[in-house]
Amino acid sequence: MAVKGAAAGTGMLLVTANVGSLFDDPENLQKNWLREFYQIVHTHKPHFMALHCQEFGGKNYEASMSHVDKFVKELLSSDAMKDYNRARVYLDENYKSQEHFTALGSFYFLHESLKNIYQFDFKAKKYKKVTGKEIYSDTLESTPMLEKEKFPQDYFPEVCTVRWSIPNAFDLVNIHLFHDASNLIAWETSPSVYSGIRHKALGYVLDRIRDQRFEKVSYFVFGDFNFRLDSKSVVETLCTKATMQTIRAADTNEVVKLIFRESDNDRKVMLQLEKKLFDYFNQDVFRDNNGTAVSLWLCNILKISRFLHYYIYGGYPYSEDCSQGKQYMNTRCPAWCDRILMSHSAKELILKSENDEKIVIYDHIGPNVCMGDHKPVFLSFRIAAGAGKPIANVHKCCVVQ
Repeated sequence: MAVKGAAAGTGMLLVTANVGSLFDDPENLQKNWLREFYQIVHTHKPHFMALHCQEFGGKNYEASMSHVDKFVKELLSSDAMKDYNRARVYLDENYKSQEHFTALGSFYFLHESLKNIYQFDFKAKKYKKVTGKEIYSDTLESTPMLEKEKFPQDYFPEVCTVRWSIPNAFDLVNIHLFHDASNLIAWETSPSVYSGIRHKALGYVLDRIRDQRFEKVSYFVFGDFNFRLDSKSVVETLCTKATMQTIRAADTNEVVKLIFRESDNDRKVMLQLEKKLFDYFNQDVFRDNNGTAVSLWLCNILKISRFLHYYIYGGYPYSEDCSQGKQYMNTRCPAWCDRILMSHSAKELILKSENDEKIVIYDHIGPNVCMGDHKPVFLSFRIAAGAGKPIANVHKCCVVQ
């Protein structure tokens, strides 16, 4: 595979994907997923590639172990990846420990043309040159090459961090934040209580990334943030001319369903809302132009100056039916869960275009193909030679060979 030379910058491809569905129906979904993923690799031809997975192993991890092993083996040995002669894989397989299990999987691939790449040892506080292919699994608490943390239940972030130098130093953070447990609870307030929890969780993670234990470097945070529309605002806007019917449980008087009907047009049902149901009659409003018609009501928890970029795209919850690649499930309001964010200093690493060439590309994978309930999201760019802050004296005093 031809990769553009280092003189044009180091080609980077960052991908985030919640892959829980792939292990529920591996025969059908994994084949589609891998084919589309390899196509993105072939198209962008990165020197360095990072794949952050959430819910790796699916909902029933113990039953999916054989599928996990097959998926990892395929990624590492496929013909599409043959020019990536170094790899690091970190799999949290300690599913019997609810206190520590994150279900995160982090994959890093280095092209054969990329020289002198170093990874940080968090325990020794030194960089080590990366050679060969290595897989770390089971319990990752003892692995010094990454930081893994599962925070208290009231915050619910799950995080794994790996630090690289190529030679610019940067952190790659795999994150999974709290989801909305009930559409009805999400509807009660604006913004929802869940959005508040995620805001605290993300702030907690950022404070941890930027604390005083290690030298501060640029960082990219990508994973399943579970960012969602402000349910109350978007429903009230989409159903402005509708009348709402409230249905309560006979024994508890608890609200169990909301039905929104058009005021005219034979009282046609526009939306039905239950704990695990969001059935809106016109899904196109969430797809057209990347959902710009409803993006104003995004539960924006990114009003934190440490992040510079975030992008709009409604990539969840897609149907898991292999014949319905473009159809949403009606379990939740379509969401902007999967994202790639960067610090202000990380932007300074990115090569700028001199001739209006589109060299920074942010998009999703498999728009017309069933990829499970999440569409993977990717960011392709190049790191400018000499940009940012290389690690000082890395070859003299900071490296364990």
